[in-house]
Amino acid sequence: MVTSSSSATNGLIECQGVTKTFGGVVANDDIALSVPPGRITGLIGPNGSGKTTLFNSIVGYHPLDSGSIKFKRKEISKLRVPQIARLGILRTFQQTRIYSKMNCVKNMLVSVPHRCETYRTMFSEHSPEVTERAEELLEFVGLYQKRLLISGDLSFGQQKLLEFAMALMNEPEVLLLDEPTTRINPTLINGLIHRLRRANEQMGITLFVIEHNMRVIMNLADHIYCLANGKLLAEGTPDMIQNDKRVIDAYLGGQV
Repeated sequence: MVTSSSSATNGLIECQGVTKTFGGVVANDDIALSVPPGRITGLIGPNGSGKTTLFNSIVGYHPLDSGSIKFKRKEISKLRVPQIARLGILRTFQQTRIYSKMNCVKNMLVSVPHRCETYRTMFSEHSPEVTERAEELLEFVGLYQKRLLISGDLSFGQQKLLEFAMALMNEPEVLLLDEPTTRINPTLINGLIHRLRRANEQMGITLFVIEHNMRVIMNLADHIYCLANGKLLAEGTPDMIQNDKRVIDAYLGGQV
């Protein structure tokens, strides 16, 4: 049984009884958690524990079998991806989703419709102010000098930074990041952590982060949830999670 230190009814995002199965396999089993506004919340767990499935449910990629997902106390579990994006919830992926034949600035401009415009305006001309904002955000993630390079020529880590900037272009209220440091050069990780904190503190973006790098998530998150076998195993502050025997046995292996 999970001992809850936070309520799943006081967050910007609130999940209650979230259950999702695929062909009889239970990916999420009666999960309840809360993502508070203005904070950085972590989500950890072994491979196959249901983390990405939960993210996909929150952003509308598939319907729930049962349960509730609310954003600002409004039920969103039956909305589609574009509707949820327009509310202000966006996500990034383990594998980047960029337009590899476009340069970085054009990637930024194409990303705008997810929140601010309609699909018909996706490839229309953008105002100088919008282009300037795109370049400012590329500078924010450290890609300004590469802004005119074809994005497919960037390293994988740089492509992840570009995807992060593309999400910021839409001014999300909540950004779900799925393993942001995976396959990133270790020399870039500290810079990414710094930028995530700045996005949270200076832009006011609430972050919900899946991360396998324990040192990263323990230093980044205010509160952490741990899943195992599709269920919520534990939750608490980083210190609580690091010292929770259930988490150590199920996931951390005593190596934190």
